[in-house]
This record gives sequence, C-alpha cells and structure tokens, in this order.
Amino acid sequence: MDSKRYQGIIKVRGKGIGFVALEDFLEDIVIENTDLNFALDGDVVEIELRTPREGERRTGKVLQVLEPAHKEFVGTVKKDDEDKLYLQPDNYRVHVRPVLPEAKPAALGMKVVAIITKWTDPLKEPRARIIETLGKAGDHETEMQAIIRSGGFSENFDEHVSKEAKEIYERRDEIFTKAVSDQKRKDMRAVTTFTIDPKDAKDFDDALSIQTLKNGNFEVGVHIADVSHYVKEGSHIDMEARDRATSIYLVDRVIPMLPEILSNDLCSLRPNEDRLAFSAIFEISPDAKIQNAWYGQTIIHSDKRFTYEEAQKVLDNDSGKYLEELGVMMQLSRILRKKRYGDGAIAFEQPEVKFELDEKGVPIRAYTKERTETMMMIEDFMLLANREVATYIHKLCKDKGRDAAFIYRVHDVPNPEKIEELSLFVNALGYDFKTHKGIVRATDINKLLRQIKGKPEENLIKVATIRSMAKAIYTTKNIGHYGLAFKYYTHFTSPIRRYPDLMAHRMLRRHLDGSPISGKEMTKYEKLSIQSSDREMEAVKAERDSIKYKQVEYMRDKIGQTFTGVITGVTDWGVYVEEKDSKAEGMIRLSSIKSDYFEHMASKYQIKGQRTGKVYRLGDELKIKLVRADLEERQIDYELIG
Repeated sequence: MDSKRYQGIIKVRGKGIGFVALEDFLEDIVIENTDLNFALDGDVVEIELRTPREGERRTGKVLQVLEPAHKEFVGTVKKDDEDKLYLQPDNYRVHVRPVLPEAKPAALGMKVVAIITKWTDPLKEPRARIIETLGKAGDHETEMQAIIRSGGFSENFDEHVSKEAKEIYERRDEIFTKAVSDQKRKDMRAVTTFTIDPKDAKDFDDALSIQTLKNGNFEVGVHIADVSHYVKEGSHIDMEARDRATSIYLVDRVIPMLPEILSNDLCSLRPNEDRLAFSAIFEISPDAKIQNAWYGQTIIHSDKRFTYEEAQKVLDNDSGKYLEELGVMMQLSRILRKKRYGDGAIAFEQPEVKFELDEKGVPIRAYTKERTETMMMIEDFMLLANREVATYIHKLCKDKGRDAAFIYRVHDVPNPEKIEELSLFVNALGYDFKTHKGIVRATDINKLLRQIKGKPEENLIKVATIRSMAKAIYTTKNIGHYGLAFKYYTHFTSPIRRYPDLMAHRMLRRHLDGSPISGKEMTKYEKLSIQSSDREMEAVKAERDSIKYKQVEYMRDKIGQTFTGVITGVTDWGVYVEEKDSKAEGMIRLSSIKSDYFEHMASKYQIKGQRTGKVYRLGDELKIKLVRADLEERQIDYELIG
C-alpha cells in the first residue's frame, strides 16, 4: 500500500466498481467492490493506493467516507427470494440494496423515501427505514415526486417563507411608491416595451424596450425583474432561494425557486402593469455597435406580452402590432449573432423534446420544440446584457484600482484528452476535424457543426462534442466563456429562476453605489457560486429523468409498432437507437438479430455481419420495431426490421 492518503469524490459504476479522479494522476484510481468500504456514489472519500503492478491501472482502497452524498434514498420496495422486503434505489448508481426489516407487506410495490439506520459490515446490505411513502410505483404523480425528492428538491415552501412572501405582497403598493420616489431609479414607462416568451410561461423575467433617437441610433433597454428590491439578503425567502438555487422545469410542472406570489405575480414583468426592473440600456448604432450604456434600477410598463410564435408571425407577415420595433430588433440581433459566431461562439442548439399530456399526466404526443428566430433574438439581447454587465464591472473596478468583485458564468477551454477522443470519433464517422495535440479552435468546432447539419448523425455528434467540453459554472474568478467566445460574462437576466442572477443584481447595485465588497463577502459569494453550480446539475438531472420517464411511458402502448431510428451507440452486446420523433433511446441486442452473427468493431463505431459483411454504424438510420418498454427500469428494447 502507498502510505500517502488522498481525498476525492468517488463515482460508482457498473456492478459496484468505484473510480476516484485525483489531480496527481492521469487516470482515475479504480476501487474494486470489496475495497469500497461504506462509500456510495458521490461521497467525498479518503483513499489509500495499492502498490501498482506493471502495465495495470492504479487501484486503491477507501479508508473512510468524509462527506456522504446521500441523506435519504428514493426507490421501490421489492421482495427477495426469501420474501424479505428491500429497497431498489431509483438511482442506479447506488450499488447497495438496503433491507427494510420494519416494512409492512403493504409497502410492496410502493415508491418510498428511506434512510439507512444501520450498516456495520460493508460487504453486507445496510438496514433502512421508510420515512415517507410517495405512492404506487408507476403512477404519474408518484414518479414525478420521486424525481423531485431524488434531487433533494421540494414543491412546497415552509410556513416562514410563505408568510414572508404574503407580507411582501400585502405591502406591494407601499414598496412600489417608495421605489418610485428613489432618485436613482429611472422611469421608463413612456417607452414602448414588450415581453416575448414561451406560450406556457407564467414568470416573465425579461422585457425589451426600443426607441429611435434623434441621431439615428436606437435605444434598446433590456429590463430584468427587480427581485433584489423585494427579496432582501438573509430573509427567509432569500435563504430558501439560496438552497434551491434554481427553478426546475419537469415535463408537467415548474418547481419555482421563489414562491409563486412573487415569481408569477409581483416580480413578474406582466403586461399592462407598472413593474420594478433592473435594466441595461444601450445606445446602439444601426450596425449594432454599442455607443453608450446605462445600468440601474427602473420602472417599466410592458405594453404587450408576445409568445415567440406571435412575434414571429408579425415579422413573417410583415404586419401587426409593433412591427417596426420588432423589425429593428431583429435586424440588430442578426448582426449581433453573426458577429458572435464570427468571434468563435459555438452554435450548440439542440432539438428539445416536448410532450402533450392528458388530464392524468399520460403523454399522448411527443414532438420536437420548434426554434423560432424570435427565440434567438431574445437570446441575442440577453447574451448582450450579460456580457456588457460583466465587462462594465471589470472596467469600473480596474479604473478604481480594485479587484473586480463579481459573480461570473465561466466556461473553461476543453480538456485536450477529451478533444483527442472526439477527433478519433468524428474522423471514424468520415468527418474532417482538425486538432493540435488536443487543442482546438472554436472556429473548427463550428466548421464541424456546419458539416453535419441536416445529417442523420447531426445530433449524435453534437452530443459527443458537448460532452467533450468543460461544464459552464458560476464563480467569482473570471476565466472567460469559451463556448460563447466572451472575455467577460455573467448571468444577470433571470433572477426569478436563478439565484446567481439575484447575487449579480445585488453586487451590481453595490458597485453603482460605490460600496466596496470585502474579501470576507467574496469568500461567501464563491461558496454560493459552487453551491449554485451543484444545484444546477441536480436540476438538469431531474429534468432529464422526467423526460426519460415520459419517453418510456409514451412508448409503452406502442409495442409491436415500427419506427425510424438513428444509431447513437455501439457496444459488444448491442446498438443503442434513438427513435426519431420522441427521441426515446433503446437497445437492439445483437442476439436479437437472427439474419447474421454481428461482431462489434469498436475502433470503427460499427457492427459487422460475419456472413453477409453487412455493416451498421453510428449515425445510420434504421427501421425498428418496439418490443419492450419497461417503465420501472426505464428501458426500451427495439428489434431491427429487414
């Protein structure tokens, strides 16, 4: 054994094999099942390394768990061969199956929340106790609640938070009157202003205003809900928002970061109502160059609430309310977008699957969300505001000779090893992709994305490219944003649904007021940034889990039907195929293909028939038949047709 001890986060995969990434080692340290001790996936552990054998990977042993990742476990109650009840965790990366000695027979088949009560031998299953029953496994509401609880989220707010929100709402006129009298707050109510959002949006974070100036330039206002005026730092609502860090968008509901009385009403920039905003107001020339900018709190009045489709229709038909204003904004946004891509921003837009649900929450239609140009237009102005606010803070602090105390949204350059893997993968599919020892220019990534546009393997290569990138995170230490090709970037535009944006508003106000932010405060903000990044990943996982569940549920009554699919993965035991409309991924097992014996050719990402020489490779389009859709396992099996 190597007597030196190391700390890291353990990832448990497959049949209980652990992997710990350490800075001093190129490859993850392998922890065999018998050396896991009491560690579970995601735990922070202390490990010791075994003496390496020549040519083999480094292995180690868990000495102790320093920070457990799991307080409670969500899963289904099942029965073993001896009729004893145990918990099958929903999180398949939890490799233990806790026994439930106190559970009653009625618990069988129920989805529950349990805690471990006793675990004295790591080679035996722990004992656990049910603390809450969510409902019958397989029921829509039960499964959605299980996804919510698995991520550590809650739909409900505690009484302190609800009471505080109600008190703020009851004092809304008094709060608004006081805000209007503030000399620093600019009155923008006379300027044409509107919101453009999804059809089903209930919280309106952002509005745009526009007017033509006498010099021929345009004044464009990006107005963001002034949540910081209502939610004070350290209040019950603020502490709850910190813990949640984000709103979560499941297939059938939104779990808001703030109580709905604030998120959907008081803070929301609703049409035909005076609202408090925090604004970035730009003087922009007709060629979309920024001449001047002003940042501060405002009062606005949204004249209209457009859906993306309604605004697009006005532009497409060249007639309708605010046609001129929408037309100018679209012209400016196209120039901004072109410049952004010219500077090296990566065009990563991916198809988003949506479901139409019946009154019981059962999916009756799956479709891909259409991406309108008005959607891109709003994105362009939000990106502009986020970039310019961050750039302004940096310049302001530099001019005053102090650190740029702010919260940034950063995206690191890609890991060279991952880029080399991506290069091999893409080249094997027949595409040209230049890298230099794992270093890649954003322009070369965009060139690749242009090559694959409209091809069956487009989405597949996009996903592989995204996976090779670093993850965007929140931090107080700026390193720029690789994916957007921005030197300075923050999240300023969604404080109703993202806590970092609320922090950015508070910090911006401090800078505008000339109030210095101390090192001690920055330590707190960095900690909150890390927490927000972690919660964002949990929220994304919950959203994906809800989509995966609905995809399997949607396919469940279509056994025997035929579909068109695209090969998304190739393994020794089968190929993964994604159905075109629902994007539901399933497997064609090699053993189910009776026409030939197929072998896996890993380096070429394909399978090849020994007798016929027939080849199926990544990105190929196939005719498939659905043979199994297991809701409990969330797995789909297809068979190849022809």
